[in-house]
Amino acid sequence: MIDISKKIRTIPGFPKPGILFRDITTLLGDPEAFRQVVDEITDLYKDKQIESVVAIEARGFIIGAPVAYRLGASFVPVRKKNKLPSETVSASYDLEYGSNTIEIHSDAIRPGQKVLIIDDLLATGGSAKAAAELVEKLRGKIAGIAFVIELTSLKGREKLSKYDVYSMLKYDDA
Repeated sequence: MIDISKKIRTIPGFPKPGILFRDITTLLGDPEAFRQVVDEITDLYKDKQIESVVAIEARGFIIGAPVAYRLGASFVPVRKKNKLPSETVSASYDLEYGSNTIEIHSDAIRPGQKVLIIDDLLATGGSAKAAAELVEKLRGKIAGIAFVIELTSLKGREKLSKYDVYSMLKYDDA
């Protein structure tokens, strides 16, 4: 087993002063570490009859697509506003350094479908909560929300308290 925490690069002051950016590109650059992350998330959810993996733009796509493949589930991208070509539903949220709106195709989730939401990082919880709202607007059933990294000091998990939340790594500093 690889110590995944040693594969995360920390960049101070990005995208603005006072932020410690946790960069997963170094993890993605290590095939064994990347495989381990995908395998760990897949193993955690393999017996939950996941029918669709919803991943949040953009780094969530990188983890979500191979997890969907391994689970035999569909892959559904949640994208920033005006990036999807067909009819969408949207949700807005605040994040640690601004605000955003995300969208999902209105036909991406069937009512009752079991969904796993994936993103690379849980910070304030805004984007994950918005993604969960989108899934629920389409009447999907959220089986879990998974992250590679959680910044515990930002208390994003509190916004997701009604869901089963998993994070591989936890950092106490912002």
